[in-house]
Amino acid sequence: SLKRRQRKPRGHTTRTTSPYAEAFKISDRPAEVADRAVPGHWEGDLIVGPASRSAIGTLVERTTRFTILLHLPERHDADSVAEAMIREMSQLPDHLRRSITWDRGTELAEWERIQLELATTLYFCDPRSPWQRGTNENTNRLLRFWLEKGTDLSVHTAEDLTRIAATLNRRPRPTLDLRTPAQALAELLANPAAA
Repeated sequence: SLKRRQRKPRGHTTRTTSPYAEAFKISDRPAEVADRAVPGHWEGDLIVGPASRSAIGTLVERTTRFTILLHLPERHDADSVAEAMIREMSQLPDHLRRSITWDRGTELAEWERIQLELATTLYFCDPRSPWQRGTNENTNRLLRFWLEKGTDLSVHTAEDLTRIAATLNRRPRPTLDLRTPAQALAELLANPAAA
């Protein structure tokens, strides 16, 4: 019981100093995100190499399953991830970046900057709940064909990642009636009223 009393204050201190204390939780997400009715909602994560020395960011749009890979050649700290995410996602029109759901890793400590610069909303999963980003988890499993577990991910150039994402985005998906994510996204870009 002495042990128990010692642990409680530490947990409380961590919560108040957490960079996510003011952030939206996944329970705050609107229903339109969960039912995939409205496009423009993304799920993201890092695929990490051995000893966390290298990483690649992954972003997947929930409706179309379109994937964007973030090149993080030197570091995957909060600044590097924010810069890569802002660089890649700012190429999308506003209506296709309504929200991003991520877990509570330190790599997203700059979430307020991302939210502001992309004019989007970030939601954070509950701790140790990767299934709350199921679309992203499934895509990360598919990406392991090219980005093998236990390998140094820094060997992949920005061009490699563009090629890998394009290959995945050209793959027909049963959930899209065998359309590809690239086709599904192109339809939304051609007809913004549908989004």
